[in-house]
Amino acid sequence: MKRKYNILMLVLLLAFGSCSFTAKVDDDPDKDKLLVQIITLALEQLHFEPKDFNDEFSKEVYSTYLKQIDPLKRFFLKSDIEEFEKFETEIDDELKVYDITFFNVTNERLMQRMAESKAYYKEVLEKPFDFDRDENFDTDYENHEYVKTKKKLKERWRQLLKFSTISNYDELIRTQERDTVVAEGDEPKVKKTLKEIEIEARAETLKNLDVYYTDYVEDLERKDWFAMYINAIVEEFDPHTSYFAPRDKDRFDQQMSGKLEGIGAKLSKRMDYTKIVEVISGGPAWRGKDLEVGDIILKVRQEDEEKAVSIVGMRIDDAIQLIKGPKGTNVYLTLKKVDGSIEDITITRDVVELEETYAKSSTVIKNDKKYGVINLPKFYIDFADYNERNAASDIKQEIERLKAEGMEGLVLDLRNNGGGSLKTVVDIAGLFIKDGPIVQVRSTNEPKEVLKDTDDSIIWDGPLVIMVNELSASASEILAAAMQDYKRAIVIGSKQTYGKGTVQNILDLNRMVRNSSHGDLGAIKITRQKFYRINGGSTQLEGVKSDVVVPDRYSFVDIGERDQHNPLPWDKIEAVKYDSWNSYFDYDTTISKSKERMQNNAQLKLIEENAKWIKTQMDENIYSLNYKKYKAELKADEEKAKEFDAISKYKTNLTFESLPYETALFEKDTILKEKRVRWHESLSQDVYIEEALNVIDDLKMTYEIKKVAAIKD
Repeated sequence: MKRKYNILMLVLLLAFGSCSFTAKVDDDPDKDKLLVQIITLALEQLHFEPKDFNDEFSKEVYSTYLKQIDPLKRFFLKSDIEEFEKFETEIDDELKVYDITFFNVTNERLMQRMAESKAYYKEVLEKPFDFDRDENFDTDYENHEYVKTKKKLKERWRQLLKFSTISNYDELIRTQERDTVVAEGDEPKVKKTLKEIEIEARAETLKNLDVYYTDYVEDLERKDWFAMYINAIVEEFDPHTSYFAPRDKDRFDQQMSGKLEGIGAKLSKRMDYTKIVEVISGGPAWRGKDLEVGDIILKVRQEDEEKAVSIVGMRIDDAIQLIKGPKGTNVYLTLKKVDGSIEDITITRDVVELEETYAKSSTVIKNDKKYGVINLPKFYIDFADYNERNAASDIKQEIERLKAEGMEGLVLDLRNNGGGSLKTVVDIAGLFIKDGPIVQVRSTNEPKEVLKDTDDSIIWDGPLVIMVNELSASASEILAAAMQDYKRAIVIGSKQTYGKGTVQNILDLNRMVRNSSHGDLGAIKITRQKFYRINGGSTQLEGVKSDVVVPDRYSFVDIGERDQHNPLPWDKIEAVKYDSWNSYFDYDTTISKSKERMQNNAQLKLIEENAKWIKTQMDENIYSLNYKKYKAELKADEEKAKEFDAISKYKTNLTFESLPYETALFEKDTILKEKRVRWHESLSQDVYIEEALNVIDDLKMTYEIKKVAAIKD
């Protein structure tokens, strides 16, 4: 009731408070003020943990916004920043009266400096780069100072452009070396001189920048920059609260509907780079096996073009426009891999099929016992009709099918599962316990709500292992935490899960303003609630700590909630009453045996060594602009990377098989068959699945031992 009252009051405030902003003007500056009014009121009234608009908040917005619009410090001069500094503690005051002077001043100056920068890069790229000269380039842009003069700014551009060009230079040399290897009897190809290659590399950098400025920067409208400013404000509340401009909201709605066409990967912007944050199961990138979470896309080339376009420094929306395209067409990507190596890949665009986001299962034989594996990529739901199809009903059905095949233990794989429907979590947890609380949910100024399983039936009471990793988030963490608190399952995976313990709602801003003539205002995704384990602890930041910790390549990489900007804090509320699972399973002995096994596992040791090396690569900021040294560094990285080739060649002696209902479909659905063959191959190379099955096997043995002992007693 309290939440409905808050929303009603917000609507009333906006209905009466926005009367002065209804006059329609061609430029419509009042629309920006109206947007500030709505956004600030929504944040103050509805956010889970509202912040005071004070000088400290103002400083944070000031810093965040400048980083967003000039992350490489290649546009603004120190004199510009000194001029802006008077706003550092005034943005909060502006927000209170819906003033946008800070944005107007910085945006006007940014447009001026960006126009001037076109002359800088054209002038710099007219002259050859000396790749024999000893100099280094530091990519730790946050520690760069704003330069005082245009002469020094031009020097910064020279280093940036030389850094960009040296990679083109190296690529052209490598291509020539490959192309000049000719078969016996063929005419040898004419080799280009290093001078000619340098000219070509520089021309490619020039072309990329011309395309970037002409097709993207100059295409941006004032409203696009203003949306960035609004997001600098809302993101100070927490990393999951964000503003969707009308165009962005349309894209979000399209993604939520599941109608995706492209390469099947989710991207994010980090400083000047476009980074892979998720490879969508079943999509083209997933099928190609070449793209991984953590990879950075440096260049994009279309199949009908000879030259690739650099997307370093490009807006993420513009990068996405280049990467996506019609089904059946090829896109060529130049990647900086997680391990620091550079690699070119080809992906054939396609429709990303929703079917691969659904639960799927397999059987596997180990020590003459048949076990089941269920993979759940998301906690999906049909919001129009819960009974139509949802993750809980599908998991229940897969368990019943596995039981019919004689399953004696179950592995539930939640790795890379970013979450979804809260209701499905409660229903899935209820499949493994008699009844009881599953998760606690708290909203600001409201009593906590305890979501319970009220169905006393148990679908599976046998050995259960839940697999997680650093990318298991939100709903995945609720399920893993509940099963851990009940001592119903052993959680195996990364040191901790992602750590997202918050819930967001989408608010359509157009519904909150009466009689507006300003057109589409977009929407805001706002954090409204926090959820807690039944033991009272939040999963926020801390996530779920695995019972059995196994290293993976992301073990030392900053990818969790704790590594985001302005995450909400961890806290604890009162626990609820619940009864631990009463069974013959000996979890302590099983966990101890697993830890002992992993200490002697050569594959896991190699994976951990690789993870540590990846961390050192990601922390490296200094690069030589002397080609001999640059090439030597690349070669050293490539040689080091080869030491870890054995990771991808690992094989278990396990064989996975589809259930009878699926094999019956294979004759007509060859694509489904191919997907399952791919999945089973992947499982047979998976050291983590292998250890999960070892744990299941141990649980099964301890059950038999304790049961026999109990009978004797």
